[in-house]
Amino acid sequence: MTTLNINKTAVWLFFALLAVASFQSAARAENVPNVSYRTITVEDVDIFYREAGDPNKPTILLLHGFPTSSHMFRDLIPELADQYHIVAPDYPGYGFSSMPAVNEFDYSFDNVARLIGKFVNKIGVEKFSLYLMDYGAPVGFRIATAQPDRIESLIVQNGNAYNEGIDNNFWEPIKEYWKDREAVNKGLDNDFWKNVKAAYKQPAMSNDDALRFLTTLGATKWQYTNGVSNVESVSPDTWGHVQPLLDREGNQDIQLQMFYSYGSNPPLYPAWQAYLRNNEPPTLIVWGKNDEIFPAAGAEPYKKDLKNVEYYLIDTGHFALETHGQEIADLMRDFLNRKVGSTFLAAN
Repeated sequence: MTTLNINKTAVWLFFALLAVASFQSAARAENVPNVSYRTITVEDVDIFYREAGDPNKPTILLLHGFPTSSHMFRDLIPELADQYHIVAPDYPGYGFSSMPAVNEFDYSFDNVARLIGKFVNKIGVEKFSLYLMDYGAPVGFRIATAQPDRIESLIVQNGNAYNEGIDNNFWEPIKEYWKDREAVNKGLDNDFWKNVKAAYKQPAMSNDDALRFLTTLGATKWQYTNGVSNVESVSPDTWGHVQPLLDREGNQDIQLQMFYSYGSNPPLYPAWQAYLRNNEPPTLIVWGKNDEIFPAAGAEPYKKDLKNVEYYLIDTGHFALETHGQEIADLMRDFLNRKVGSTFLAAN
């Protein structure tokens, strides 16, 4: 009789736990924000973007880097969309946005920033925070300096605004490319690029060929895994998404044009730094400190131009969201709730 009672109790407990687990699972599912995948036309260019959250709440504009797209924010968006309105566009030539040929579209940071600015206006966003990563920094800083009153805060993740951030081996041949697109073996004799020349058996490699290497699968994988302590923690969905888009006919020429256009950014650094000093936007730095493209030397100078800055170096590489996405999301939520969310609640 005692055994029967124990068995009945065990069965009851099992079904009770199962019911609780099912309820919790359903609750979690209800609380996961829906992400919408939209396309809007701006000046005859189709801009694809991911959007989630209530448009009446504070907006965060997520600006991606090379060679990826809004895909890099796929896990971050639902982490923040319960409290914030999240918008993540693909630039022309990237992700699922239009890819006009280089002779049909001005692939320059000036023009891309102008177009993304018009995109923001067209979807009806007035004020917003900016997430600046890699190419997102020169795009975003152009937007911020043009209309500083619209910027509520900055989140900077391996996004450069200082000469210190590009004073390294990786950038030497790119700087020479800005001076002369026909350059041969200029800036390619440092430890980083000698390995590339050896792999291609080109001791006198042209700078154009060297930069084309950056669009290959090997280079794409390197960007995602270099500086990462556990390579197995990086999903192959990353290069699985990026590389087929880079391999589209004509896309390599687009990337070369953007590499060349990057030379327009350093002359603007003083203006961006003045924007930081004069406007003091609340800023969160979350930087992969093992990044060889934009090393921690590029993060440090932000502290001299900003009084209102929160600064975190993270033990990972260039694409920090791939390995430390939850940590960055938690830092962002805490930062935004204090610097932006509290102001929003007070006003409403």
